[in-house]
Amino acid sequence: MTTAAFDATRTRTWMRRFADSVYATEAELTALDQRAGDGDFGTNLATGVRAAGLRLDRTDESAGPAGIFSAMGTAFLDEIGGTSGPLFGLLFQALGRAAADSGPHLTTAALAEGTAQGLAAIRRVGDASPGDKTLIDALDPAAAALRATRTAPPATALDTAADAAWSGVRDTASLSARMGRASYLGERATGIPDPGAVGIALLFASAAGVVPALGPHLRPTG
Repeated sequence: MTTAAFDATRTRTWMRRFADSVYATEAELTALDQRAGDGDFGTNLATGVRAAGLRLDRTDESAGPAGIFSAMGTAFLDEIGGTSGPLFGLLFQALGRAAADSGPHLTTAALAEGTAQGLAAIRRVGDASPGDKTLIDALDPAAAALRATRTAPPATALDTAADAAWSGVRDTASLSARMGRASYLGERATGIPDPGAVGIALLFASAAGVVPALGPHLRPTG
């Protein structure tokens, strides 16, 4: 493997770290969703990564990064209820398709393409746009960051995407929700970051390591 790409082992490690990040922050995710949603996001996301872990255990290295993402997508689409689970599933499916086109190594160009396709699919299915206080508000800037760093090594590009996603998460705190249960809470949801957006930021941030707590990432910067 070169520094320019992720192989199956490194992609699997990223997904394992994502699962560990979800487990570490599940209580915080639940607390956020209790204030701005149905209160089940943390549990649903943990259930998703747990189901995905079982599928990853049965996925051979020869499947490459595409097989890793496909296993994640299938788990989220088949095992998770609610709204966010299937949306994460669509993102993983899109990443899998793009990874299949890049061969045994996952390039930044494939990451950018897969994230863009996942974003388009989620927007189409969820009928959400940037500014609606949904996971789109983290995924859209992450996709833009990957697009802007297509020639950089994946690790560098994913760091940039994570920073962009966390910035999007923080911005959701000042937004009024147009979608989901938070849209019925009105001003009561103001000041609370969107939990789905947090989940997206966790995904990209976990490429560099496990995220042990949300607090440092949710505080306003500057």
